[in-house]
Parts: sequence; C-alpha cells; structure tokens
Amino acid sequence: MTDLRSYLNEIDNAIFRPDQPVSVVQEITALQHVMAAKSANPAIFVRQPKLADGSISDMPVLTNLFASRDLAAKALGIDDHRESAKAMANLSASAIDPIVVDAADAPVREIVEEGAAANLLSLPALRQHDGDAGHYVTCGHVVTYDPDTGIDNMGIQRLWVRGEKLLGCYMLETSHNMLNLRKFWAKGEPCPVAIWVGHHPAVEMGAQAKLGYPESHWDVAGGALGEALRLVPSITHGDKIMVPADAEIVIEGFLPPNRIEAEGPFAEFSGYQGPQIPNPVVEVTCITRRSDAIYHDCGSGLADHLVPDNMGMEGAIYNLARQVSPSLINVHVPVSGRRFQAYLQFKDPKPGEARDAMMAAISFRRLKAVYAFDDDINIFDDREAMWAIATRVQWHRDLMKLDGLTLAPLDPSAPATGRTITKAAIDATLPPAPKPGQPKPVAPRNRVSDDALAAAEAVLDGIDMTGWPS
Repeated sequence: MTDLRSYLNEIDNAIFRPDQPVSVVQEITALQHVMAAKSANPAIFVRQPKLADGSISDMPVLTNLFASRDLAAKALGIDDHRESAKAMANLSASAIDPIVVDAADAPVREIVEEGAAANLLSLPALRQHDGDAGHYVTCGHVVTYDPDTGIDNMGIQRLWVRGEKLLGCYMLETSHNMLNLRKFWAKGEPCPVAIWVGHHPAVEMGAQAKLGYPESHWDVAGGALGEALRLVPSITHGDKIMVPADAEIVIEGFLPPNRIEAEGPFAEFSGYQGPQIPNPVVEVTCITRRSDAIYHDCGSGLADHLVPDNMGMEGAIYNLARQVSPSLINVHVPVSGRRFQAYLQFKDPKPGEARDAMMAAISFRRLKAVYAFDDDINIFDDREAMWAIATRVQWHRDLMKLDGLTLAPLDPSAPATGRTITKAAIDATLPPAPKPGQPKPVAPRNRVSDDALAAAEAVLDGIDMTGWPS
C-alpha cells in the first residue's frame, strides 16, 4: 500500500524525531524556523506533541515534510528537482483513474466519530506564530463539488479550529471551491465539504495541480503517485464526496449558507501576518481517522508550505509560456519570492521570444513579476539570478510594466482599494549572437582552469568543513 507511512519508511534517515515533548503552541513551528536558518530540511516527526492544556496528544505531529525540494521531487519520482516544471506540466497527461474500495478496506475508516463524538479539539492542530487567531489545520485538503455537474474539486485552505465542531475556512473568491460554494448558496443550500489530512506527498502535490473548472484532481493525484488512488465514500455525503481511503484523517461537514464570520489573523505564506477576513465556516458532522493517525501540519510561510504549491505553479507557468516560446527550457518559482515571482530560462531565444513568453507567464494571477534568463544562468541559485539582473539589464530597455492586471492574493504591498495592480517583466537575456555559432555579445565570465579546479578539490578532499563561517 502506498501511503504516508510507506513514504516515511523510505526517507527514514531524513526525519528528525525529537525525544522530548514539544508544544503545539509555536514550539514545533519554532523548530522549523531554527532549521531553516541553518539550511537544514529534514521532516520533523514529533512523537509527543504537548497540547495547549499541557497534556500530551496520542496523535504524533508530522511537519516540514515538503521543506526539501529534493525530497519533494523524489516523492514524484523525479531524480532532479530542477526538472519539476516539466514533470508537473505533464501530470494531466499521466493521469490514472481512481478506484473505489469498501469501507472495511479503508484505513481512514478505522475510527468513526459522528455527532457528539466528533471533536476537533482532539486533533493536535498547531498555533504556529505570534498573532495567529488560534490553532489551525494547515494541510487540510478541502473537497467540494459542483452541484451542476457533480464534479469535485479540492484545494488547501486555511482552517481555524474555533471549537469542537466549528472551523473558520478561508477560500479565495476565485478558487474553484468558492465557485462551488456560491452555487449551493445561490440555491439557499449548505455546501457539502470533506477535508482530508495526510497521505503520500505525491498525492498531496498532485492534488494541488492547476486544473480547469470543473475538473477533478483524483486522477491527476493518482498519476503523481504512479498508481490508482484508492477512494471511499464519505460518511456524511456518500459518493457525492469521495475521500482517500489511505488518508490519515477526514473531517466532514457543511458550509451553511450565508454564514460569514471573522477569521484570522494568520501568519501567511508571504511571511507577513495575514489580516482578519470575513469567511464562511464549516459545521462538522463527522471525523474519521486511522487508529494510529499521524497529524500532518505545514509550516506557513516556510519552505514546507511553499515548495509543493510552487512546483505546481512551475508546471502551470511552463504550459502557459511554452505555447508561445519553443526556446523555453525551464521555469522556477523561488521560495525567496514566495509565490509572487517566477524565473524563466531560455536556450537561444529568437528576438522578442523571451518577452512573448513573459507576457504569457505574467497572466498567472499569483505572479507580480517574471524574469527571463539564458541557459548559462542557474535559475535555482538566487545569487546567479541577481548577478544576471545586475550585469545584463538596462532598465530603460529591459523593464516592462503592465498596469491593470489581476491582484495577487495576500500580497502585503497591494493597494487597500482596487482590484488590479501593476506587474513587471524583466528581460535578463543577452542579445543573440551576430551569426550562428558565434558567442553572444558579453564579456567572458571569470573562471579558473579545469586543472586548477581539480587541484583545489584535491586540497579539500576529506576535510570536514562543518562549522566554517558561511
């Protein structure tokens, strides 16, 4: 069976397991901050999560699972994380239809708590940062369906644990889940919902693929996993909302019509505190889980939260830009730019081609800036990207501003009023060579000979550099 546990067994040597209790109130997230500062990216498995009341949860907490791009790529069967854009762009082509299994064969049905027995406070949900409104489910995949077609959709939305049976739910107005909710509310009906937590990371990444509306993610998630995803009907909604049979936890309920309440603030992916926002709520009817469930949390604003969705963005942007640019060879959405910037890499683009591709890419709503680079620049190294911008760009010639484009969500610099912003495209590619086979018009890069490099490697061979100044 391919699930979260099978993956954890595969990466056992890349998991940090603290021996002592660690509090769900900021302390687990603080571990992620300290490790990020040291450029350490193991998964973190807390066997003794200490709840807010001081007791120890019998449900372990897993976090930092996606902090490493290398591990995230390997979960998808990609040997080199730099190939993620093409792999994510092709996910739909490798889709595998899901299969339905009996409830008796579904580990997520081992414990079923309905009605009064369902209690969200039994989950070791984290309060991650100073200023957060409370404890949040941060890696819950929210599943709704389009009442017109019956086609389901899912996406990760932040979920505030407000009580035993109440969740605040932040859905972006343009999200497919919000489109589904609006259709139910227009008929005066509550919107059915199920939220699953914890699975093999390939399933979680496939579930975040950028698809059209209405379009189900289950077959794409199966393609990412490399096998048919096992589904089971939800308790509350039956086969109208299916859930992964091998998930760790499922929360079911309804979003009651026109019930809007204040939600947040919450420390967001941008690295800033997100504001309090009026949002719908989930009234919980049922919680099912494995008997030894693992609670999966994603550290908001950290690489753990950004990497899987950024890889999904890379695939979507690659598809957009590749339509107008055959010379496009790669796309990177760097964690340093959160989800607001993308690097596009080209091999010998024709005059104007890189700019055409940037215009296509900037239409991706989350982006506020795109950059074009030649293939001699490692777009996965911010130092090289900044070097190219510093030495190959003239602002009067290579900076393009576009006004009146769609607003990137949760951008802390966006204007308080208005629904559009100015976006930018920066062309750091070099002019083409005067003739085929000739070098491009740029001074040679500084380099030492291959012999000198080999000699230097020999001097350093076997030397432990741990602790040297960084």
